[in-house]
Amino acid sequence: MPEKITYSEGQLIENQDCESLEDVKVSKPVNAEIAPETQELANGNAEQAPTTRLYKRRWVILFLFSAYSMCNSFQWIQYGIINNIFMKFYNVTSFTIDWMSMIYMCTYIPLMFPVTWLLDKKGLRVITLLGSALNCVGAWIKTGSVRPDLFGVTFFGQFVCSAAQVFILGMPSRIASVWFGSEEVSTACSIAVFGNQLGIAVGFLIPPLLVPNVDDFDELAHHVSIMFYGTAAMATLLFILVIFVFQEQPTLPPSKAKAAIQAIPSEQYSYLQSILKLIRNPPFILLIVTYGINTGCFYAVSTLLNKMIIEHYPGEEINAGRIGLTIVISGMVGSLICGIWLDKTKSYKKTTMIVYVMSLVGMVVYAFTLNLGYLWVVFITAGSLGFFMTGYLPLGFEFAVELTYPESEGTSSGLLNMAAQVFGIIFTISQGKIIDNFGTLPGNIFLSVFLLLGTIMTGFIKADLRRQKANQSAEPTRPEGDLQDSASSPVIIKEEKL
Repeated sequence: MPEKITYSEGQLIENQDCESLEDVKVSKPVNAEIAPETQELANGNAEQAPTTRLYKRRWVILFLFSAYSMCNSFQWIQYGIINNIFMKFYNVTSFTIDWMSMIYMCTYIPLMFPVTWLLDKKGLRVITLLGSALNCVGAWIKTGSVRPDLFGVTFFGQFVCSAAQVFILGMPSRIASVWFGSEEVSTACSIAVFGNQLGIAVGFLIPPLLVPNVDDFDELAHHVSIMFYGTAAMATLLFILVIFVFQEQPTLPPSKAKAAIQAIPSEQYSYLQSILKLIRNPPFILLIVTYGINTGCFYAVSTLLNKMIIEHYPGEEINAGRIGLTIVISGMVGSLICGIWLDKTKSYKKTTMIVYVMSLVGMVVYAFTLNLGYLWVVFITAGSLGFFMTGYLPLGFEFAVELTYPESEGTSSGLLNMAAQVFGIIFTISQGKIIDNFGTLPGNIFLSVFLLLGTIMTGFIKADLRRQKANQSAEPTRPEGDLQDSASSPVIIKEEKL
């Protein structure tokens, strides 16, 4: 006779014998609210008791994803950080080189929905293969553009890389939830974002070193070809690793929340209905806007950093790259700290609010110290800005998953990123025009005003942590190699009359 497995929020009560598992229920204790979708999952999909396990392979999957995400984000910023050099090499305007960054943002918007639909239909492995393949192809196309008259070729290569980004940018929260347990999912998401930020950091550092500002076009072409061929070789290696190493999902789910989602019959899932549920979720809509503002500001600052630094510190292309590196490295530290903090405290709303306020403060301080004439001051203020602004990225992903559970993590992350691309395009074009006509201070104040608006809106987001509620009362997930009987069922309480 099978065991009856029953759940409740917050505590473990009993096991009972029963004839079947069909009447397994999840009850709502006093003072707890459970979203209808979460309650329906628990009450309607318990054909068998979920067994969970963590696999060591999860770290290989995570770091492989981070590596090819890094390669793609490197290609995003490799033009913008030496904007003036590529202007001279291809004989184009500064605004044209800005589009080498903005093409990433423009491509994401129309392709987001088809890619998230494909993610739900075909899974992580297919998306990963396509993303890494496009990243590789785009990198090799650029190797054929090392002549001043071939700007169209290099732009097409960047377009292909931007298409690859659509298969990469929204995946951190999905990979974290598919492979990692409830006590480490935010840290895993932060590490996945960490890879993307590391690529931006390398993109700030390496191009100014590999491509010096020389007047001899043959020598300049040689330096550009070294950068392009090196990137293509790395992208090829990572694509091969993805083919042979990347796995769709673990045999057993890593958490009770993920087990409940996997129990839903595929015929009951509707991508369109999922989208409609997301856009009818007021806290999530507020998060979309606030995430878009914060991340859009980061995109604008990253794209226009060379222009801002060169205006006040002529001839400092290498230091412009180092300042960008400082922004991203400090942001990577911020991302990891925020992820670890969320796993320990689950204080999503409070942490998001604090980081948003500090992003605003950092932007204001950066704006008013950029023109003081001291590069060391810019390093400090830019690093402080990066710590909070970049640290916000995994917070947004994880907060979105909490607010929208049990909807697809790829879809919620995709909508956040689409908002970021829209605001990124608007902010980059607008701030660029303001800087050209009025200077860097008005341009940075422009971004600060929007960050203030985003901070106010963040205060109105209701922290409905649905995934956490689904994970409550579950016994700890067993790591791979635990010699205890992994098939023994977790205990869930049945509803009691109050």
